[in-house]
Amino acid sequence: MRVSVVDAGSNTVRLVVTDARDGVPLPVHTAKWRLRLSEQVGADGRLGQRATEQLVAAVDAAARTARRWGAPDPLAFATAVVRGAPDREEVLTAVRERTGVRLRVLPGELEAELTFLAVRRWTGWCAGPLALFDIGGGSLEVAFGRGRMPEFAASLPLGANRLTTDFLESADPPSEAEIQALRRHVRHSLRDATARIRWERPQTSLATSRTFQQLARLCGAPPGRHGPFVERVLRRADLRRAVDRLAALPVAGRAALPGISAPRARQSLAGAIVAHSVLKLSGVRSVTICPWAVREGILLRLLEDGTDWWHAEAPARPHLASIPKTAEPSSTQAT
Repeated sequence: MRVSVVDAGSNTVRLVVTDARDGVPLPVHTAKWRLRLSEQVGADGRLGQRATEQLVAAVDAAARTARRWGAPDPLAFATAVVRGAPDREEVLTAVRERTGVRLRVLPGELEAELTFLAVRRWTGWCAGPLALFDIGGGSLEVAFGRGRMPEFAASLPLGANRLTTDFLESADPPSEAEIQALRRHVRHSLRDATARIRWERPQTSLATSRTFQQLARLCGAPPGRHGPFVERVLRRADLRRAVDRLAALPVAGRAALPGISAPRARQSLAGAIVAHSVLKLSGVRSVTICPWAVREGILLRLLEDGTDWWHAEAPARPHLASIPKTAEPSSTQAT
């Protein structure tokens, strides 16, 4: 069975076309459209017409690409940048009417739940009680569980791009006062979620997302070209030194560091502060980087539970805890 997923995130719209073999989603083609939607959000939080037009074009291109690779219309979802927009319904309607693709907004807790499923399947049962951390552009997801699905999941408005815009925009590099204000905000916001992780005492801790991947590379982990099966570990002590290193540099200087891509250099400091804070407050000394995340979680849920769960409205999950809160694509073919 060939299926595809489109992930409309804060920075990029990504397409993954996969073959499902023996219950495992094996990628055959990926593509991405770099829109940087989060940078186009207005002061009122609205995406607006220009960003909507770009999103419509990217989703349409992704659907056409999926069909060329023999997949039906993709399972398409959006995360924090669309989830929090006051004009969300207008954006979703425009995508559906002009592309034929239903772009579904994932609640933050469901995003954490699906990502947890992906990392559990990647690591297996030998990982034992498992903690998950995932930093996106607009939100941070935290989860813990002993089984297939998490017993606790939270989504907090601590995304790397969101915090950069709110706290670190007045100077380049930012002042010490700005950095301290960001640290205080992050610590306060993380208090309850990290207390739960400390109490649970996970046997294994994993992190996903491009933010964690790039920070791990900055701290000495093997580069991506070595493939997904190479172990990549990010240690909290190394991350603390990386925060100081990033804070001392302007955006252009950060982009020259190993692992920090130019498009993400602006938000790399805020991402590093969130990453270090969530590990420290959770009592976690290191995390292993997992290459699977929410896209793979959706594909695994599809393979294990069928399509009905996707097309239905997300059911209430009382066991999960919530804390308030275009260009041509670049593409690769898996071998």
